[in-house]
Amino acid sequence: MGILSILLWTPAVGALLLAITSGQHAASIRWIAHTFSLLTLAIACRLLFQFDANQSQLQFSEFFILNPDVGSAYSLGVDGVSMPMVFMAALLSFCALLISHTIKNGIKGYYFCLLLLEFGMLGVFLAQDWALFYVFWEVTLIPLFFLIGHWGGSRRHAASLNFVLYTMGGSIFMLISLLAISQYDLESGGSLMASLSQSTYSMSRTEQLLILLGLIIGFGVKMPIFPLHGWLPLAHVEAPSPVSILLSGILLKMGAYGLLRAIAMLPQAAQFFQPALVILALIAMIYGGLLAWRQTDLKAMVAYSSISHMGIVLLGIASLNETGMTGAVLQMTAHGFIAAAMFLLVGLLYERTHTRNIQDYSSLVQVTPRFALFTTLTLFAAMGLPGTVGFVAELHALAGGFQQWGGWMALFSLGILLSASYAIRTVGLLFTGPVKAKMQHVADLTGPEMLTAGILVGGIVILGVMPQPLIALSEATITHLYTLVSP
Repeated sequence: MGILSILLWTPAVGALLLAITSGQHAASIRWIAHTFSLLTLAIACRLLFQFDANQSQLQFSEFFILNPDVGSAYSLGVDGVSMPMVFMAALLSFCALLISHTIKNGIKGYYFCLLLLEFGMLGVFLAQDWALFYVFWEVTLIPLFFLIGHWGGSRRHAASLNFVLYTMGGSIFMLISLLAISQYDLESGGSLMASLSQSTYSMSRTEQLLILLGLIIGFGVKMPIFPLHGWLPLAHVEAPSPVSILLSGILLKMGAYGLLRAIAMLPQAAQFFQPALVILALIAMIYGGLLAWRQTDLKAMVAYSSISHMGIVLLGIASLNETGMTGAVLQMTAHGFIAAAMFLLVGLLYERTHTRNIQDYSSLVQVTPRFALFTTLTLFAAMGLPGTVGFVAELHALAGGFQQWGGWMALFSLGILLSASYAIRTVGLLFTGPVKAKMQHVADLTGPEMLTAGILVGGIVILGVMPQPLIALSEATITHLYTLVSP
Protein backbone atom coordinates (compact mmCIF):
# COMPACT_ATOMS: atom_id res chain seq x y z
CA MET A 1 0.00 0.00 0.00
CA GLY A 2 1.42 3.37 -1.07
CA ILE A 3 1.58 6.54 0.97
CA LEU A 4 -1.47 8.01 -0.79
CA SER A 5 -3.65 5.06 0.15
CA ILE A 6 -2.39 5.21 3.73
CA LEU A 7 -3.21 8.94 3.82
CA LEU A 8 -6.63 8.42 2.27
CA TRP A 9 -7.78 5.51 4.42
CA THR A 10 -6.45 6.69 7.80
CA PRO A 11 -9.52 8.85 8.63
CA ALA A 12 -11.78 6.08 7.31
CA VAL A 13 -10.19 3.60 9.74
CA GLY A 14 -10.73 6.13 12.52
CA ALA A 15 -14.39 6.42 11.55
CA LEU A 16 -14.77 2.63 11.64
CA LEU A 17 -13.25 2.49 15.11
CA LEU A 18 -15.68 5.15 16.27
CA ALA A 19 -18.56 3.11 14.83
CA ILE A 20 -17.77 0.21 17.17
CA THR A 21 -17.01 2.42 20.19
CA SER A 22 -19.70 2.92 22.78
CA GLY A 23 -21.34 6.31 22.59
CA GLN A 24 -21.15 6.58 26.38
CA HIS A 25 -17.37 6.95 26.37
CA ALA A 26 -17.05 10.57 25.23
CA ALA A 27 -13.39 10.85 26.19
CA SER A 28 -12.47 7.74 24.17
CA ILE A 29 -14.41 9.02 21.16
CA ARG A 30 -12.62 12.36 21.20
CA TRP A 31 -9.25 10.67 21.71
CA ILE A 32 -9.76 8.33 18.72
CA ALA A 33 -10.91 11.16 16.45
CA HIS A 34 -8.04 13.47 17.42
CA THR A 35 -5.47 10.69 17.12
CA PHE A 36 -6.47 9.65 13.62
CA SER A 37 -6.81 13.25 12.45
CA LEU A 38 -3.34 14.07 13.79
CA LEU A 39 -1.96 10.92 12.16
CA THR A 40 -3.51 11.97 8.85
CA LEU A 41 -1.91 15.40 9.16
CA ALA A 42 1.47 13.83 9.94
CA ILE A 43 1.26 11.66 6.80
CA ALA A 44 0.25 14.71 4.75
CA CYS A 45 3.28 16.60 6.10
CA ARG A 46 5.56 13.72 5.12
CA LEU A 47 3.99 13.67 1.66
CA LEU A 48 4.56 17.41 1.32
CA PHE A 49 8.26 17.12 2.21
CA GLN A 50 8.76 14.21 -0.21
CA PHE A 51 6.92 15.96 -3.05
CA ASP A 52 9.19 17.13 -5.91
CA ALA A 53 7.93 20.56 -6.95
CA ASN A 54 10.10 20.53 -10.09
CA GLN A 55 8.05 17.77 -11.70
CA SER A 56 4.79 18.55 -13.48
CA GLN A 57 3.57 14.97 -13.77
CA LEU A 58 1.73 12.95 -11.16
CA GLN A 59 3.75 11.66 -8.23
CA PHE A 60 3.29 8.71 -5.82
CA SER A 61 0.84 7.23 -8.33
CA GLU A 62 -1.18 4.12 -7.50
CA PHE A 63 -3.26 2.26 -10.06
CA PHE A 64 -5.52 -0.79 -9.85
CA ILE A 65 -8.23 -1.72 -12.35
CA LEU A 66 -11.64 -1.90 -10.67
CA ASN A 67 -13.96 -2.66 -13.58
CA PRO A 68 -12.35 -3.44 -16.97
CA ASP A 69 -15.72 -3.28 -18.75
CA VAL A 70 -16.26 0.38 -17.98
CA GLY A 71 -12.60 1.29 -17.50
CA SER A 72 -12.88 2.45 -13.91
CA ALA A 73 -9.76 2.21 -11.77
CA TYR A 74 -8.50 2.89 -8.27
CA SER A 75 -6.08 5.56 -9.43
CA LEU A 76 -4.45 7.99 -7.01
CA GLY A 77 -1.81 10.66 -7.53
CA VAL A 78 -0.80 14.20 -6.61
CA ASP A 79 0.66 17.09 -8.56
CA GLY A 80 1.31 20.76 -7.89
CA VAL A 81 -2.38 21.66 -8.00
CA SER A 82 -3.71 18.91 -5.75
CA MET A 83 -0.83 18.84 -3.23
CA PRO A 84 -1.72 22.17 -1.52
CA MET A 85 -5.36 21.08 -1.28
CA VAL A 86 -4.48 17.68 0.19
CA PHE A 87 -2.39 19.34 2.90
CA MET A 88 -5.09 21.94 3.60
CA ALA A 89 -7.75 19.24 3.91
CA ALA A 90 -5.68 17.41 6.53
CA LEU A 91 -4.71 20.60 8.39
CA LEU A 92 -8.19 22.14 8.55
CA SER A 93 -9.77 18.84 9.54
CA PHE A 94 -7.36 18.68 12.47
CA CYS A 95 -8.18 22.28 13.41
CA ALA A 96 -11.92 21.60 13.18
CA LEU A 97 -11.57 18.68 15.55
CA LEU A 98 -9.49 20.75 17.98
CA ILE A 99 -12.31 23.23 18.54
CA SER A 100 -15.13 20.66 18.59
CA HIS A 101 -14.97 20.38 22.38
CA THR A 102 -18.17 22.43 22.63
CA ILE A 103 -20.20 19.64 21.03
CA LYS A 104 -22.01 17.91 23.89
CA ASN A 105 -24.79 15.89 22.26
CA GLY A 106 -24.43 13.09 19.74
CA ILE A 107 -20.65 13.12 20.14
CA LYS A 108 -20.10 9.75 18.48
CA GLY A 109 -22.10 10.64 15.37
CA TYR A 110 -20.50 14.07 15.14
CA TYR A 111 -16.90 12.83 15.18
CA PHE A 112 -17.79 9.92 12.87
CA CYS A 113 -19.19 12.37 10.32
CA LEU A 114 -16.14 14.66 10.57
CA LEU A 115 -13.72 11.79 9.88
CA LEU A 116 -15.90 10.53 7.03
CA LEU A 117 -15.95 14.05 5.58
CA GLU A 118 -12.15 14.23 5.76
CA PHE A 119 -11.98 10.88 3.96
CA GLY A 120 -14.22 12.19 1.17
CA MET A 121 -12.32 15.46 0.77
CA LEU A 122 -8.95 13.73 0.55
CA GLY A 123 -10.40 11.33 -2.01
CA VAL A 124 -11.52 14.18 -4.26
CA PHE A 125 -8.04 15.68 -4.41
CA LEU A 126 -6.17 12.36 -4.67
CA ALA A 127 -8.39 10.62 -7.25
CA GLN A 128 -7.01 10.50 -10.79
CA ASP A 129 -9.96 8.56 -12.16
CA TRP A 130 -13.12 10.51 -12.96
CA ALA A 131 -15.39 7.71 -11.74
CA LEU A 132 -13.50 7.55 -8.44
CA PHE A 133 -13.50 11.35 -8.25
CA TYR A 134 -17.28 11.41 -8.63
CA VAL A 135 -17.76 8.78 -5.92
CA PHE A 136 -15.69 10.78 -3.41
CA TRP A 137 -17.47 13.97 -4.49
CA GLU A 138 -20.79 12.41 -3.52
CA VAL A 139 -19.38 10.87 -0.33
CA THR A 140 -18.83 14.36 1.09
CA LEU A 141 -22.57 15.11 0.84
CA ILE A 142 -23.63 12.48 3.37
CA PRO A 143 -21.68 13.65 6.45
CA LEU A 144 -22.27 17.33 5.63
CA PHE A 145 -26.03 16.77 5.48
CA PHE A 146 -26.02 15.32 9.00
CA LEU A 147 -23.44 17.74 10.41
CA ILE A 148 -25.53 20.75 9.38
CA GLY A 149 -28.93 19.16 9.89
CA HIS A 150 -28.31 17.73 13.38
CA TRP A 151 -25.73 20.04 14.99
CA GLY A 152 -26.56 23.30 13.22
CA GLY A 153 -28.56 26.36 14.26
CA SER A 154 -32.28 27.03 14.40
CA ARG A 155 -32.73 26.79 10.62
CA ARG A 156 -30.45 23.79 10.28
CA HIS A 157 -32.95 21.53 8.53
CA ALA A 158 -33.62 24.04 5.77
CA ALA A 159 -29.88 24.71 5.42
CA SER A 160 -28.92 21.03 5.11
CA LEU A 161 -31.71 20.26 2.66
CA ASN A 162 -30.89 23.35 0.60
CA PHE A 163 -27.23 22.34 0.46
CA VAL A 164 -27.92 18.76 -0.61
CA LEU A 165 -30.50 19.70 -3.26
CA TYR A 166 -28.22 22.32 -4.82
CA THR A 167 -25.19 20.04 -4.82
CA MET A 168 -27.04 16.98 -6.10
CA GLY A 169 -28.59 19.09 -8.85
CA GLY A 170 -25.13 20.22 -9.93
CA SER A 171 -23.81 16.66 -9.66
CA ILE A 172 -26.37 15.49 -12.25
CA PHE A 173 -24.90 17.85 -14.85
CA MET A 174 -21.40 16.73 -13.92
CA LEU A 175 -22.34 13.06 -14.23
CA ILE A 176 -23.94 13.57 -17.65
CA SER A 177 -20.80 15.32 -18.91
CA LEU A 178 -18.52 12.58 -17.58
CA LEU A 179 -20.66 9.87 -19.14
CA ALA A 180 -20.69 11.70 -22.45
CA ILE A 181 -16.93 12.14 -22.54
CA SER A 182 -16.09 8.60 -21.42
CA GLN A 183 -16.88 7.09 -24.83
CA TYR A 184 -13.87 8.81 -26.40
CA ASP A 185 -11.24 6.90 -24.45
CA LEU A 186 -11.49 3.25 -25.46
CA GLU A 187 -8.40 2.14 -23.58
CA SER A 188 -9.52 3.23 -20.13
CA GLY A 189 -13.21 3.86 -20.63
CA GLY A 190 -12.70 7.59 -20.30
CA SER A 191 -12.12 7.41 -16.60
CA LEU A 192 -8.49 8.44 -16.19
CA MET A 193 -7.90 12.18 -16.13
CA ALA A 194 -4.58 12.08 -18.02
CA SER A 195 -5.69 9.88 -20.89
CA LEU A 196 -9.06 11.58 -20.99
CA SER A 197 -7.46 14.96 -21.62
CA GLN A 198 -5.71 13.50 -24.66
CA SER A 199 -8.82 11.81 -26.05
CA THR A 200 -10.88 15.01 -25.97
CA TYR A 201 -8.98 16.35 -28.96
CA SER A 202 -11.02 13.94 -31.08
CA MET A 203 -14.25 15.66 -30.01
CA SER A 204 -16.07 18.21 -32.09
CA ARG A 205 -16.20 21.80 -30.84
CA THR A 206 -19.93 21.54 -30.08
CA GLU A 207 -19.41 18.45 -27.95
CA GLN A 208 -16.63 20.14 -26.00
CA LEU A 209 -18.86 23.15 -25.35
CA LEU A 210 -21.79 21.11 -24.05
CA ILE A 211 -19.58 18.92 -21.87
CA LEU A 212 -17.71 21.84 -20.33
CA LEU A 213 -21.00 23.66 -19.73
CA GLY A 214 -22.23 20.69 -17.71
CA LEU A 215 -18.98 20.62 -15.72
CA ILE A 216 -19.12 24.38 -15.10
CA ILE A 217 -22.61 23.98 -13.64
CA GLY A 218 -21.58 20.97 -11.55
CA PHE A 219 -18.43 22.52 -10.17
CA GLY A 220 -19.95 26.01 -10.08
CA VAL A 221 -22.57 24.99 -7.51
CA LYS A 222 -19.90 23.86 -5.06
CA MET A 223 -17.51 26.73 -5.80
CA PRO A 224 -19.99 28.61 -5.85
CA ILE A 225 -20.35 30.65 -9.05
CA PHE A 226 -23.08 33.30 -9.24
CA PRO A 227 -26.03 32.62 -9.57
CA LEU A 228 -25.53 29.07 -8.24
CA HIS A 229 -24.60 30.28 -4.76
CA GLY A 230 -28.05 30.21 -3.13
CA TRP A 231 -27.20 27.40 -0.69
CA LEU A 232 -24.03 28.97 0.70
CA PRO A 233 -25.12 31.82 3.05
CA LEU A 234 -27.72 29.76 4.91
CA ALA A 235 -25.46 26.71 5.18
CA HIS A 236 -22.56 28.77 6.53
CA VAL A 237 -24.70 30.62 9.06
CA GLU A 238 -26.47 27.52 10.39
CA ALA A 239 -23.53 25.07 10.36
CA PRO A 240 -21.51 24.57 13.57
CA SER A 241 -18.31 26.63 13.50
CA PRO A 242 -15.97 23.60 13.02
CA VAL A 243 -18.09 22.51 10.05
CA SER A 244 -18.05 26.06 8.63
CA ILE A 245 -14.25 25.89 8.74
CA LEU A 246 -14.27 22.83 6.48
CA LEU A 247 -17.14 24.08 4.34
CA SER A 248 -15.41 27.35 3.48
CA GLY A 249 -11.80 26.23 3.77
CA ILE A 250 -11.97 23.04 1.69
CA LEU A 251 -15.41 22.21 0.28
CA LEU A 252 -15.58 25.35 -1.86
CA LYS A 253 -12.12 24.57 -3.23
CA MET A 254 -13.34 21.21 -4.54
CA GLY A 255 -15.39 23.09 -7.14
CA ALA A 256 -12.48 25.33 -8.16
CA TYR A 257 -10.14 22.33 -8.32
CA GLY A 258 -12.54 20.42 -10.57
CA LEU A 259 -13.06 23.43 -12.82
CA LEU A 260 -9.30 23.89 -13.22
CA ARG A 261 -8.97 20.24 -14.26
CA ALA A 262 -11.91 20.59 -16.65
CA ILE A 263 -10.61 23.60 -18.59
CA ALA A 264 -7.25 21.88 -19.09
CA MET A 265 -9.11 18.86 -20.45
CA LEU A 266 -11.35 20.87 -22.82
CA PRO A 267 -9.19 23.72 -24.20
CA GLN A 268 -11.40 24.77 -27.12
CA ALA A 269 -14.45 25.04 -24.92
CA ALA A 270 -12.42 26.90 -22.28
CA GLN A 271 -11.50 29.57 -24.83
CA PHE A 272 -15.17 29.90 -25.84
CA PHE A 273 -16.46 30.29 -22.27
CA GLN A 274 -13.61 32.59 -21.19
CA PRO A 275 -15.58 35.89 -21.57
CA ALA A 276 -18.57 34.46 -19.68
CA LEU A 277 -16.37 33.19 -16.85
CA VAL A 278 -14.63 36.53 -16.37
CA ILE A 279 -18.00 38.34 -16.28
CA LEU A 280 -19.24 35.87 -13.65
CA ALA A 281 -16.03 36.45 -11.68
CA LEU A 282 -16.61 40.22 -11.73
CA ILE A 283 -20.22 39.80 -10.62
CA ALA A 284 -19.19 37.46 -7.80
CA MET A 285 -16.53 39.85 -6.49
CA ILE A 286 -18.80 42.91 -6.48
CA TYR A 287 -22.03 41.16 -5.50
CA GLY A 288 -20.40 39.17 -2.70
CA GLY A 289 -18.54 42.22 -1.45
CA LEU A 290 -21.66 44.41 -1.39
CA LEU A 291 -23.71 41.82 0.49
CA ALA A 292 -20.86 41.23 2.95
CA TRP A 293 -20.66 44.98 3.56
CA ARG A 294 -24.41 45.16 4.29
CA GLN A 295 -24.48 42.34 6.86
CA THR A 296 -24.83 42.86 10.58
CA ASP A 297 -24.52 39.11 11.29
CA LEU A 298 -20.79 38.35 11.50
CA LYS A 299 -21.14 34.82 10.19
CA ALA A 300 -23.28 35.96 7.24
CA MET A 301 -20.64 38.59 6.45
CA VAL A 302 -17.91 35.94 6.25
CA ALA A 303 -20.20 33.72 4.15
CA TYR A 304 -20.84 36.43 1.55
CA SER A 305 -17.18 37.44 1.57
CA SER A 306 -16.40 33.87 0.50
CA ILE A 307 -18.43 34.44 -2.67
CA SER A 308 -16.32 37.51 -3.39
CA HIS A 309 -13.01 35.76 -2.68
CA MET A 310 -13.94 32.73 -4.78
CA GLY A 311 -14.65 35.21 -7.57
CA ILE A 312 -10.92 35.97 -7.49
CA VAL A 313 -10.25 32.24 -7.96
CA LEU A 314 -12.61 32.20 -10.95
CA LEU A 315 -10.85 35.26 -12.38
CA GLY A 316 -7.49 33.48 -12.19
CA ILE A 317 -8.89 30.37 -13.86
CA ALA A 318 -10.64 32.41 -16.57
CA SER A 319 -7.43 34.24 -17.47
CA LEU A 320 -6.07 30.99 -18.99
CA ASN A 321 -2.49 32.11 -18.46
CA GLU A 322 0.23 31.00 -16.06
CA THR A 323 0.11 34.03 -13.78
CA GLY A 324 -3.67 33.91 -13.43
CA MET A 325 -3.87 30.17 -12.81
CA THR A 326 -1.06 30.50 -10.26
CA GLY A 327 -3.15 33.19 -8.58
CA ALA A 328 -6.17 30.88 -8.57
CA VAL A 329 -4.27 28.11 -6.78
CA LEU A 330 -2.72 30.62 -4.35
CA GLN A 331 -6.14 32.13 -3.62
CA MET A 332 -7.59 28.68 -2.98
CA THR A 333 -4.95 28.17 -0.30
CA ALA A 334 -5.14 31.74 1.02
CA HIS A 335 -8.91 31.69 1.34
CA GLY A 336 -8.67 28.32 3.06
CA PHE A 337 -6.61 29.90 5.85
CA ILE A 338 -8.51 33.20 5.96
CA ALA A 339 -12.07 31.87 5.90
CA ALA A 340 -11.23 29.09 8.35
CA ALA A 341 -9.69 31.60 10.79
CA MET A 342 -12.66 33.95 10.47
CA PHE A 343 -15.26 31.24 11.09
CA LEU A 344 -13.20 29.95 14.01
CA LEU A 345 -12.96 33.36 15.69
CA VAL A 346 -16.58 34.33 14.99
CA GLY A 347 -17.74 30.98 16.34
CA LEU A 348 -15.68 31.34 19.52
CA LEU A 349 -17.01 34.86 20.03
CA TYR A 350 -20.60 33.67 19.59
CA GLU A 351 -20.12 30.92 22.17
CA ARG A 352 -19.10 33.57 24.70
CA THR A 353 -21.66 36.28 23.91
CA HIS A 354 -24.54 34.39 22.22
CA THR A 355 -24.87 37.10 19.60
CA ARG A 356 -23.42 37.56 16.13
CA ASN A 357 -24.81 41.07 15.61
CA ILE A 358 -21.84 43.32 15.00
CA GLN A 359 -23.73 46.26 16.54
CA ASP A 360 -23.71 44.53 19.94
CA TYR A 361 -19.92 44.73 20.29
CA SER A 362 -17.52 47.51 21.13
CA SER A 363 -13.85 47.89 22.14
CA LEU A 364 -13.21 44.19 22.65
CA VAL A 365 -9.51 44.93 22.36
CA GLN A 366 -9.55 46.00 26.03
CA VAL A 367 -11.33 42.82 27.14
CA THR A 368 -10.00 40.18 24.74
CA PRO A 369 -6.64 41.40 23.36
CA ARG A 370 -5.61 37.99 21.98
CA PHE A 371 -8.88 37.63 20.13
CA ALA A 372 -8.53 41.18 18.81
CA LEU A 373 -5.02 40.50 17.48
CA PHE A 374 -5.94 37.33 15.59
CA THR A 375 -9.18 38.79 14.21
CA THR A 376 -7.53 41.99 13.00
CA LEU A 377 -4.75 40.09 11.21
CA THR A 378 -7.31 37.83 9.54
CA LEU A 379 -9.48 40.74 8.39
CA PHE A 380 -6.41 42.53 7.01
CA ALA A 381 -5.56 39.37 5.07
CA ALA A 382 -9.14 39.26 3.72
CA MET A 383 -8.72 42.77 2.31
CA GLY A 384 -5.40 41.79 0.70
CA LEU A 385 -3.01 43.74 2.90
CA PRO A 386 0.67 43.34 1.88
CA GLY A 387 2.50 40.96 4.16
CA THR A 388 -0.37 38.47 4.18
CA VAL A 389 -1.01 35.53 1.87
CA GLY A 390 -4.21 37.22 0.68
CA PHE A 391 -2.16 39.97 -0.97
CA VAL A 392 0.11 37.51 -2.79
CA ALA A 393 -2.85 35.52 -4.14
CA GLU A 394 -4.90 38.52 -5.26
CA LEU A 395 -1.88 40.16 -6.89
CA HIS A 396 -1.23 37.10 -9.07
CA ALA A 397 -4.88 36.72 -10.04
CA LEU A 398 -5.23 40.40 -10.94
CA ALA A 399 -1.89 40.42 -12.80
CA GLY A 400 -3.02 37.40 -14.82
CA GLY A 401 -6.26 39.20 -15.64
CA PHE A 402 -4.36 42.34 -16.65
CA GLN A 403 -2.23 40.29 -19.07
CA GLN A 404 -5.42 39.05 -20.69
CA TRP A 405 -7.79 42.03 -20.57
CA GLY A 406 -5.64 45.07 -19.79
CA GLY A 407 -7.44 48.16 -18.48
CA TRP A 408 -10.74 46.36 -18.01
CA MET A 409 -9.25 44.97 -14.81
CA ALA A 410 -9.95 48.34 -13.20
CA LEU A 411 -13.51 47.08 -12.71
CA PHE A 412 -12.19 44.32 -10.47
CA SER A 413 -10.63 46.90 -8.19
CA LEU A 414 -14.16 47.59 -6.96
CA GLY A 415 -14.23 44.13 -5.41
CA ILE A 416 -10.94 44.82 -3.62
CA LEU A 417 -12.25 48.16 -2.32
CA LEU A 418 -15.41 46.49 -1.02
CA SER A 419 -13.31 43.90 0.81
CA ALA A 420 -11.35 46.70 2.44
CA SER A 421 -14.53 48.55 3.40
CA TYR A 422 -16.24 45.72 5.27
CA ALA A 423 -12.97 44.56 6.84
CA ILE A 424 -12.16 48.01 8.22
CA ARG A 425 -15.78 48.53 9.32
CA THR A 426 -15.71 45.23 11.23
CA VAL A 427 -12.44 46.10 12.97
CA GLY A 428 -13.84 49.48 13.95
CA LEU A 429 -17.13 48.16 15.33
CA LEU A 430 -15.56 45.24 17.21
CA PHE A 431 -12.51 46.87 18.73
CA THR A 432 -13.06 50.65 19.08
CA GLY A 433 -15.34 52.82 21.23
CA PRO A 434 -16.38 52.40 24.85
CA VAL A 435 -16.72 48.94 26.37
CA LYS A 436 -20.39 47.99 26.65
CA ALA A 437 -21.54 46.70 30.04
CA LYS A 438 -22.55 43.27 28.78
CA MET A 439 -19.19 42.83 27.05
CA GLN A 440 -16.97 43.60 30.06
CA HIS A 441 -16.54 40.00 31.13
CA VAL A 442 -16.04 38.21 27.80
CA ALA A 443 -13.35 35.55 28.18
CA ASP A 444 -10.29 35.74 25.95
CA LEU A 445 -8.95 32.83 23.92
CA THR A 446 -7.91 29.74 25.90
CA GLY A 447 -4.83 27.60 25.28
CA PRO A 448 -6.36 25.12 22.75
CA GLU A 449 -8.16 27.99 21.02
CA MET A 450 -4.90 29.95 20.82
CA LEU A 451 -3.20 26.93 19.28
CA THR A 452 -5.87 26.53 16.60
CA ALA A 453 -6.04 30.24 15.80
CA GLY A 454 -2.24 30.44 15.84
CA ILE A 455 -1.94 27.68 13.25
CA LEU A 456 -4.33 29.42 10.86
CA VAL A 457 -3.18 33.01 11.37
CA GLY A 458 0.44 31.84 11.40
CA GLY A 459 -0.11 30.32 7.97
CA ILE A 460 -1.60 33.60 6.74
CA VAL A 461 1.41 35.63 7.88
CA ILE A 462 4.22 33.18 7.12
CA LEU A 463 3.00 32.48 3.58
CA GLY A 464 2.47 36.22 3.10
CA VAL A 465 6.04 37.06 4.10
CA MET A 466 7.62 34.00 2.42
CA PRO A 467 5.27 32.97 -0.43
CA GLN A 468 7.92 31.43 -2.71
CA PRO A 469 7.64 27.84 -1.37
CA LEU A 470 3.88 27.91 -1.97
CA ILE A 471 4.31 29.41 -5.45
CA ALA A 472 7.04 26.91 -6.35
CA LEU A 473 4.87 24.01 -5.18
CA SER A 474 2.47 24.39 -8.10
CA GLU A 475 4.65 26.23 -10.63
CA ALA A 476 5.66 23.24 -12.79
CA THR A 477 2.13 21.82 -12.91
CA ILE A 478 0.61 25.22 -13.75
CA THR A 479 3.08 25.60 -16.61
CA HIS A 480 1.99 22.21 -17.94
CA LEU A 481 -1.70 23.12 -17.65
CA TYR A 482 -1.02 26.35 -19.53
CA THR A 483 0.47 24.45 -22.44
CA LEU A 484 -2.77 22.47 -22.65
CA VAL A 485 -5.10 25.49 -22.78
CA SER A 486 -2.97 28.01 -24.69
CA PRO A 487 -4.30 28.64 -28.22
